[in-house]
Amino acid sequence: MEITGIISGLIIGIVIGALGRLVIPGRQRIPIWLTIVIGVVAALIGTAIAAALGVADTGGVDWIELGIQVALAALGVSLSVGMYGKRRE
Repeated sequence: MEITGIISGLIIGIVIGALGRLVIPGRQRIPIWLTIVIGVVAALIGTAIAAALGVADTGGVDWIELGIQVALAALGVSLSVGMYGKRRE
């Protein structure tokens, strides 16, 4: 993997993680690094799910793949808020 792939993966992780946080109502008290990690993992898993469903490569913007990724990021953020919040109390 080249450095451009790593940088683009981090940027996509930031965007997907931020969108996942926006979907969840209220304030999430988790660190930004955790949001990025959740976003990167959600992007990778979402791409794999979209490929398995046959919707990963479409003409134009892959809205279904993006929706899957954001939904997974929102799920990851909500789970981590619950676990991180309990640990911090």
